[in-house]
Amino acid sequence: MMRLRLPRSARLHMCGPMRHSPLLLVLLAAPAFAAAPGPKPLGVFQDWTAASYAAGGQTVCYAFTHPTNSVPKLPGRGGVMLTVTERPGSRDEVVLDAGYQYPAKSEPAVQVGPQSLSFYTSGQNAFARDGHAAVMAFEAGAQAVARSPAPTSRTQVVDTFSLNGFTAAYNAVVKACPAK
Repeated sequence: MMRLRLPRSARLHMCGPMRHSPLLLVLLAAPAFAAAPGPKPLGVFQDWTAASYAAGGQTVCYAFTHPTNSVPKLPGRGGVMLTVTERPGSRDEVVLDAGYQYPAKSEPAVQVGPQSLSFYTSGQNAFARDGHAAVMAFEAGAQAVARSPAPTSRTQVVDTFSLNGFTAAYNAVVKACPAK
């Protein structure tokens, strides 16, 4: 899946609360939207951003956010992102990009309120076993807390994601990519 990425120089100059600002990310990435037939912004909804792109003659829509907190800080860790994707033939695909390769056979869990969501891994991505249940939990929750094994130790990595704006971003994605 194509992801909205900023040039390294733009990421290095962001710090503090602006580092995770979806509006800032969309504004900095605007030239990339205009220059290539890549991602098309659908909107920024509090802590979530929605976008779409064309792939193989089909429109793929997705909403994403970055963690508000990650513990411990791992050196060399890439971008961490929680994404929900709608595409022809696949609805409510929920993916957690850890920013590192998951250890073999690891099973991260995402907690939303009292509900624990099961994920399975492939490379640096973890996929919800039940995407629809994850979307329902995200719509009802305030935050999602992902607990994953660290890549090289017995330490657990905890990423906290805000769910503020999720429902509006998800609705924008579903509207732009309706089920057929």
